[in-house]
Amino acid sequence: MEILKNISLKNYNTFGIDVKANNFVEVNEYNDLEKLYEDGLLNNILVIGGGSNMLLTSDLDRLVLKLNIKGKSILEKDSNIVIVESFAGEDWPDFVLWTIDNGLFGLENLSKIPGNVGTSPIQNIGAYGVEIKDKFYKLEAFELATGKIKTFYKDDCGFGYRESIFKSVEKGKFIIVKVFFELHRSGDLNIEYGAIETELRKRSIERPTPKDVSNCVIAIRASKLPDPVEIGNSGSFFKNPVINSEQFRLISKKYLDIPFYKLAEDRMKIPAGWLIEKAGWKGKRVGDAGVHDKQALVLVNYGNSSGSEVLDLANNIINDIKNKFEISLEIEVNII
Repeated sequence: MEILKNISLKNYNTFGIDVKANNFVEVNEYNDLEKLYEDGLLNNILVIGGGSNMLLTSDLDRLVLKLNIKGKSILEKDSNIVIVESFAGEDWPDFVLWTIDNGLFGLENLSKIPGNVGTSPIQNIGAYGVEIKDKFYKLEAFELATGKIKTFYKDDCGFGYRESIFKSVEKGKFIIVKVFFELHRSGDLNIEYGAIETELRKRSIERPTPKDVSNCVIAIRASKLPDPVEIGNSGSFFKNPVINSEQFRLISKKYLDIPFYKLAEDRMKIPAGWLIEKAGWKGKRVGDAGVHDKQALVLVNYGNSSGSEVLDLANNIINDIKNKFEISLEIEVNII
């Protein structure tokens, strides 16, 4: 383990933003965390995993810690329920495919979401009707103040829509080291959300397996979401807003084609991408910052954009959506 000086983070964030870290270290073993704690180096840090849920807006005058601890295994199982553990540094898409290859149900709808396992509960990542909280069992986290491991079960994590306590009251206090999931050997598949059913019909699949659903999700994502290797982005930049029934009634009178997902009698979730596209932002470019031409929910870096330029674009979109629809968009990615 070596602490490096003045390191560009361009290759460590999926937006491809070129900022520098005054100090940078890659942690490959749990003992490395203990050593950094003993040396008093964990007082002011930024932890990055796959770098997929952040927008870096300036150089960082603190230690940036790249968490690479890897390993995964099946711990417990009965006739159907299986507990699976994974260290934080495992690649999330690879981990999902590994669970499917082991005959497990539960994570197939979350295929191909960029990032590492350790960041998945922070964001409570979700897609196509499934969120991490639905399959989460517990996690183990290194407490920066004490150097001890603390266990958090589902009820401890304060999971919400793209939220957890690790983004709010406990932000910056822990490094998630290991995550445990409760999966199944059989069960019902969630195929009603989004375009999964349509994709299955296109493939003439009547009795889908988790692998079939995963393949469909991967194909759908590839059709509308840019690959960060080809163009810098962090996936969905905004949360889908939730509005009350009266707001929905007023908007739907003007926009008859507005899509929605009913959460409760008086709560509707509206696709942020639809609002952004309807407002005319889809495909717009300001310098090297832009809105993707296939999915308006995704902001992109065409090559040399700064994080501040992407953030300015995001704020202009937020203001425009507020003016046009009286709906407040909320940024999903972490602004650093």
